Amino acid sequence: MKTLKTLLLLSIAAISMSSCSYNSMVEKQESVEAAWSQVENVYQRRADLIPNLVATVKGYAEHEQETLTGVVEARAKATSMTIDASKLNEQSLKEFQAAQDGLTQALSRLLVVQEQYPDLKANENFRDLQTQLEGTENRITVERQKFNDTAREYNTYIRKFPNNIVASIFSFESKPYFTAAEGASTAPKVEF
Repeated sequence: MKTLKTLLLLSIAAISMSSCSYNSMVEKQESVEAAWSQVENVYQRRADLIPNLVATVKGYAEHEQETLTGVVEARAKATSMTIDASKLNEQSLKEFQAAQDGLTQALSRLLVVQEQYPDLKANENFRDLQTQLEGTENRITVERQKFNDTAREYNTYIRKFPNNIVASIFSFESKPYFTAAEGASTAPKVEF
């Protein structure tokens, strides 16, 4: 009888602890998914600025059709790449990041064009769009960092004992992190 009571108490304690861990994991997983949504929001903001930027440049830089086409194609690829936050994994994040990096590179080429067209450089609409784009790039950096912090907190939580047992039972999986683009650790060569 005493053994039965002890087993019953231990079972109740185990269930209580696992349900608390489970609920905390759900909350942390929701936080990761919310952070991911915010990352997608700022990338979408950037994508929404691009058509206006391209249209402004097109009016001044008729000879830059290849650059403009590259930006439009990179934008199309980047905006077609969406990931369900609940299915976010290492491979899907790499593909998403590659599409976004492609758009970043195309935008860089577009912004270099302004140097060849002084009238474009002086255009108030272009300057405003460029300022908005710079602000959006800063927001992207901030939101990516918040996502990484939230994912790290979640990943740490599900790896700790005894949470790792509950995570394994209920299939809570680690979330990937944003990483620097290839070559980002190499400083650009500046020559005067």
